[in-house]
Amino acid sequence: YLPKEVFLRTEDQIMDIVCMALAGRAAEEVFFGNVTTGASDDLRRVTQLVYSTIQQYGMNSRVGQMAFPQDPNAGPGDKPYSDATAKAMDEEARAIVDAAYERTLELIRERKEQVEKVANLLLEKETITHDDIVELVGHRPFEPDKQYQDFVSRHQPRQKSSEMEEAIPDAGDDNPTLTPGLA
Repeated sequence: YLPKEVFLRTEDQIMDIVCMALAGRAAEEVFFGNVTTGASDDLRRVTQLVYSTIQQYGMNSRVGQMAFPQDPNAGPGDKPYSDATAKAMDEEARAIVDAAYERTLELIRERKEQVEKVANLLLEKETITHDDIVELVGHRPFEPDKQYQDFVSRHQPRQKSSEMEEAIPDAGDDNPTLTPGLA
């Protein structure tokens, strides 16, 4: 079972996704003072997402409430807008990505100690879970979606000790209740 996908996103949610994708490169810059080629796929995704906000979703005040979906059958240079509009899109995309990268750098710097904790745990365990992150740095600053929370959390709500005692069959019980599949 997977949580339902979210198909509708706000501009703020999209910008959070952009920042998340830029976090690896930003962490390289903050911790090592330079960047590597490791973020190339992230940069491709960021570029695609930012251009989508401008060209398809009408989420840019300069370009306006217009949609210019990509035509897979169009030839090179074929576009339903002028060169001036293309230039405006490019300038807006660059400004959006630059602002998102600066925001990401700021977040990494503010939370450098927490990022180091996560990095050290990754060196130790190689794969970490949502619950590992919560144990290291705490819960998110906002309430997560219930389906998402149920999906990513391995922790089940705690039972009170009296409930647990009732759930455990007595060792002297001749007819213990077994959980199906565990017999």
